[in-house]
Amino acid sequence: MHKFFTPKETFTDTHAIISGDDVKHIYRVLRLEAGEKIAINNLEGKEYLGEIEEITKQYVKVKIVEELGCNNESNINITLFQGLPKSTKMDLIVQKCTELGIRKIIPLITNRVDVKLKGEFKKLDRLHRIALEASKQSKRTIIPDIDESVEFGSMIDMLGNMDMIVVPYENATGYGIRNAISEIGDKTIKNIAIVIGPEGGLEEYEIDNLKKSGAHIVTLGPRILRTETAGFTAVSLLQYELGDIGGNNQ
Repeated sequence: MHKFFTPKETFTDTHAIISGDDVKHIYRVLRLEAGEKIAINNLEGKEYLGEIEEITKQYVKVKIVEELGCNNESNINITLFQGLPKSTKMDLIVQKCTELGIRKIIPLITNRVDVKLKGEFKKLDRLHRIALEASKQSKRTIIPDIDESVEFGSMIDMLGNMDMIVVPYENATGYGIRNAISEIGDKTIKNIAIVIGPEGGLEEYEIDNLKKSGAHIVTLGPRILRTETAGFTAVSLLQYELGDIGGNNQ
């Protein structure tokens, strides 16, 4: 069954309206017709079984049949602070992290971010579309937030609300995510931040500042991962240890 997201404001007690790019996708690509069933999500975590009632070139009118009780979201909220990468690497990062259940992605400006990228990162609309499509494909109940980029110092201020801060670092040895979780002990871990450096990595003084903020500086293994790989590897490990990947906490 095909799934679509549309804002809560488009819902009434009995119907919902789909507009925008999804309309053309419905009638031209998927070739759906009146009477067919779809899943429709209100962007706030509520999902419904709907029946297509009317299709035009401007909108699709959907009759609400019943609310679906499904919730495909993880029990942990992971925010990724991703050092701005070159080219289209952020596209891959957003797509895969969305599939893995991340809650928020914030592009991060660190000292080693390519100077051409600073102040020129204006691809949020594209990244939002990628997150939307990945949410549809992976049957997410919500679409993760993709925020505006922040400077390193601003990120440090934001970390105070986190239960756990994980920083994969190429120079870390012998201390991984499982060690960090064991060190925390019985404390409830709900909100987690992952900090990933850009292609050039994080500076030592940035690592020192993260340590002062309570971050766990971890290794992801003996091989050095690219910036676009490190983030969703860390997300996968945290979801396996604390979340819902691999059957845990389901």
